[in-house]
Amino acid sequence: MGDAGAEDKMKKSTMYVFGIVLLIVIGGYLIMKNNDGNITGNVTGGSRGDVNEITLSIKNYNYYPNTIKVKAGETVRIRLDESVVGCYRSFTIRDFGISKYLATPNDYVEFTPTEKGTYRFACSMGMGTGTLIVE
Repeated sequence: MGDAGAEDKMKKSTMYVFGIVLLIVIGGYLIMKNNDGNITGNVTGGSRGDVNEITLSIKNYNYYPNTIKVKAGETVRIRLDESVVGCYRSFTIRDFGISKYLATPNDYVEFTPTEKGTYRFACSMGMGTGTLIVE
C-alpha cells in the first residue's frame, strides 16, 4: 500500500510539471502569434508646429508601431496611450539619455534628434522594444 501512495504522488507531481510547461508553451505561442515584428509607422497624430507627436500603444505584447521614422532636427514628442500598462510605461531611449515613467497618456518624453541613424527604444525591462529611425 505504501508504494501505491508514492506512485500517486509521483503522478500528481508529474502532472503539475507537465501543466506548468504547457502553460509556458501556450503563453509563448500567444505572445509570438501574429507578431510580424516590424510594424512601421511614420508620425502618428501629425505634426503640430515643429513638434512631431507620436502616440504608442500596445499590440501583440509590444509597442505599436514599433518602428517610427522622424526627421533629424525636428522635435519629437512621444506619448503612451491607455493600452500601455506595467513596465511598458517606463519608457527609455538610452542613446538620447531618456528614461521616464509615463504614468498617464498626458505624460510624454520630448527630444530633438540631431544625427541620422537607427536607435532602439524599450521599456525599462527590455520586454517591449522598438526602433526610431532618424532620417
